[in-house]
Amino acid sequence: MVLPVAIKREKTVAGAQEAVRADSKVGFLLQKDAQTEDPGFDDLHRVGTVASIVRYITAPDGTHHLVCQGERRFRVLDQVGGFPYLVARVEFLSDTGVSHAEVEARALYLKQKAVEAISLLPQAPAELANSVQSIESASTLADTIASFLDVKPADKQEILETTEVRERLEKVATHLTKRVEVLKLSRQIEQQTKEAIDDRQREILLREQMRQIQKELGDEGGGEEVADLAEAITKAGMPPDIEEHARKELKRLERMNEASGEYSMARTYLDTLIALPWSKLDDESIDIGARAGILDADHYGLEKIKKRIVEYLAVRKLNPEGRSPILCFVGPRASARPLSARVSPARSGSSSSVRAWEARTTRPRSVVTGAPTSVRCRATSSRRCARPAPATPC
Repeated sequence: MVLPVAIKREKTVAGAQEAVRADSKVGFLLQKDAQTEDPGFDDLHRVGTVASIVRYITAPDGTHHLVCQGERRFRVLDQVGGFPYLVARVEFLSDTGVSHAEVEARALYLKQKAVEAISLLPQAPAELANSVQSIESASTLADTIASFLDVKPADKQEILETTEVRERLEKVATHLTKRVEVLKLSRQIEQQTKEAIDDRQREILLREQMRQIQKELGDEGGGEEVADLAEAITKAGMPPDIEEHARKELKRLERMNEASGEYSMARTYLDTLIALPWSKLDDESIDIGARAGILDADHYGLEKIKKRIVEYLAVRKLNPEGRSPILCFVGPRASARPLSARVSPARSGSSSSVRAWEARTTRPRSVVTGAPTSVRCRATSSRRCARPAPATPC
């Protein structure tokens, strides 16, 4: 490989300058610890690469750059002293196992994986795949692909020290296969993210177009209407769970088309939530029977709905600390006298039945002991809190 190398240590610069003057080779060895500033032979790996200096450049800022071409592997035998730079006696390493039966098959597999990896890279030139396909030597193919792999220096050093071609091809193929899988997953995540962003941008564009159309038609009240509803929800004094649910419904309403049938239903539901007297829900000074009378006076019919409202208000008066309770009346045992479990002050026309029912239910007893009656409350969702379900026997 032909690669640029930047050098700055005094020993390295002196050795490079001497190699240029004597037209000799240089050797590159990987440091065991990259943080070592003045490494000796004990701080370097023993197997490296012999290279010839193609060009030596000194930049205006004083830095030195080499353009080197790697040629072959070598192993350090021992150190040669007496020089201001590192000099060693080495032996050159040759490839082995070139004639192995699996070499050609592994080389073909490595080419296929290399082409697949190049296709997954967004900015890889097409000529790179053609150059990989044109490599005939299995050893050169493994070294070329290993130089492009994004792996740790220790892994590249391990590949460099492998002189057996079949084993080297296998190691490079293993690293390359892992990188291909990572690239595939990255491409998949990128595609999913892009699709999500495209859908969101499309929604934003359509909403903007809808606003412009409404503006041209003179119908720009949608935003003001939503703002008024949001302000009304804030002033209604709803419990936190009810307010959260109301704002979710408001967001749904904002996304709806006013011409759809669901729009009027959602709007009516929000108006109903806002109109409820949430601030007076726990006011003990207001009698439940009086509320039933108000319902009878102001609303015609809807007997079941009014009964459910009265039941809900009765429970909240008995247990104001409960979270969204719904009554569940448990009847007496078979041997006891039956007792109606449904509160219906609206039917009686007075609050006496409510007070009598409160007197019985304020001191509930266990059903197992044969007591007259007992009351159990069960928490439910915020949607049911606004419209409580009827009491049912357990």
